[in-house]
Amino acid sequence: MAVALTPGPPSAPSDDRPRKIVASVSRGDRIFRFGLRAAGLTVLIITGLILIFLLLRSFTALHAVGFRFFTTQSWFISTNQFGIAALLSLTVLIALIALVIAIPVGVATALFISEYAPPRLRRSLIALIDLMAAIPSIIIALFGLYFVMPRILGFDAWLSHHLGFIPVFHFRLANFPGNYASSTFIAGVVVSVMVIPIITSLSRQVFSQAPQGEREAAYALGSTKWGMIRTVVLPYGRAGVIGASMLGLGRALGETIAVSFILSPIFIFNYHVLESGGNSVTFMIATHLLQAGSKEISALMLAGLVLFAMTLGINTIAAIIINRSRSGATASAD
Repeated sequence: MAVALTPGPPSAPSDDRPRKIVASVSRGDRIFRFGLRAAGLTVLIITGLILIFLLLRSFTALHAVGFRFFTTQSWFISTNQFGIAALLSLTVLIALIALVIAIPVGVATALFISEYAPPRLRRSLIALIDLMAAIPSIIIALFGLYFVMPRILGFDAWLSHHLGFIPVFHFRLANFPGNYASSTFIAGVVVSVMVIPIITSLSRQVFSQAPQGEREAAYALGSTKWGMIRTVVLPYGRAGVIGASMLGLGRALGETIAVSFILSPIFIFNYHVLESGGNSVTFMIATHLLQAGSKEISALMLAGLVLFAMTLGINTIAAIIINRSRSGATASAD
């Protein structure tokens, strides 16, 4: 009796093994890879050395006051009554004021350049934004001191008179208009001039990468220009704008020259941003370092360590968010 055999897959020969394909690497490629790795490792080593240096130099101050350094609102080195509670809070407040101004202006400018500006004008605007980012801080500080501050005092008075019911805009010395000068608000406005080019440049790059197919699909469905921007460009660039804003925050936190030209230093946290007086960690370091003793230098190094860690964390998170936006993950999820 014959038995029918079910045909199976052909057996592979014994010598049929997957080949490992190895691409030959030229000498130039090896040198290029070595240069890139060396550059990356150099950046990591330098960052680590800065961190170690700040840790070692700040040990004396940290041993003297401990974690009271983060809760004390005074700076009396001789009696161990010093800390950055007010300085750090005012630093963050200045940066937030700068972002509140810079984010809408930067995003709107980026949308105009990428979506509305004619090609010839677009190239000129891109070059202008890049030029703004390259202006030295001291030039913007002089611009803020001699141009912005004398002309913004009237706007400060308007804010206090019409929006004084909001605690942050309440001015407790409204009968003395001169005290509007050298305020935290003015310092934030000047710092925003430095942050706007960063947000504009990065946001424009992300907006320009919005998929052309989705743009055309929106138009095919009858969308207007603004409708296409609202449904395609802005959702695609959302993560990029967030990352650009966080990079701008890191820039604002580390600004020194403009803040030192504008502010009158105080050591108490004052959230009334229109009143004269303010401070920041970088301002404190710049103005006290040259005449400081060994113990105060250690305290300033500890303040710098806190700001270094904060800025490094913000920039790292921003870089991660920007990389996600470049991959299109956010757009595909929407």
